[in-house]
Amino acid sequence: MKLLGLIGGTSYHSTLEYYEAINRKVAEQIGQSQNPPLLLYSINIDVMRRQDEQEIIKTYLNVAKTLEKAGAEALLICANTPHMVVEHVQLELEIPFLHIADAVARKAKPNYSKLLLLGNKPTMTKDFMRSYLSKHHNFEVIIPEAKSIEQSHYFVSKELTQGQFTEEAKMFYKSLIASYKDEVDAVILGCTELPILLKDEAIEVPTLATTDLHIQSAVDFILQDV
Repeated sequence: MKLLGLIGGTSYHSTLEYYEAINRKVAEQIGQSQNPPLLLYSINIDVMRRQDEQEIIKTYLNVAKTLEKAGAEALLICANTPHMVVEHVQLELEIPFLHIADAVARKAKPNYSKLLLLGNKPTMTKDFMRSYLSKHHNFEVIIPEAKSIEQSHYFVSKELTQGQFTEEAKMFYKSLIASYKDEVDAVILGCTELPILLKDEAIEVPTLATTDLHIQSAVDFILQDV
């Protein structure tokens, strides 16, 4: 099995989801008596909350180099928003990142062309997801109006990443998604905690859970030589 380096901590709830699912899915393929070797570096989420982009890039670069030096053959960030650093950090590394947007594109391409992107404000408004999918994979990606972006950012940053999954948040996202059912082919759940919040809920638009798709790309990488 290939050795994958995981960068977690934003949030640790997200990291737990990745770690558990990667181990479980690999074991399902190669036998329950085995699990994959993984390198995990969990950072302090406060780095993201301070919103100093240069500090965030520096932190992720240091962590990425540490994991590369430790023997990781590729890197995976266990969250959506920190992918804002990939284009900067990748230049300093000899090993690749498994980019979350590539994982989404592989699933979406056969069936969808116009996607609604949901998550926190950076995920929806910065280039690392929206423009990446447009530039590299030719999707049309739209985001909600400003008021809904702010409301979504509040729920993600103040509740979901702190382990709070309220009925109010659930109803907000279900209503928001329903309002776009005639405008898009699918909705990207671009926050690791959103699939947790909406688990087992009836959603009126097909969903692309970035977490699940990213985890599968990790499993595929780990087992590609097995």
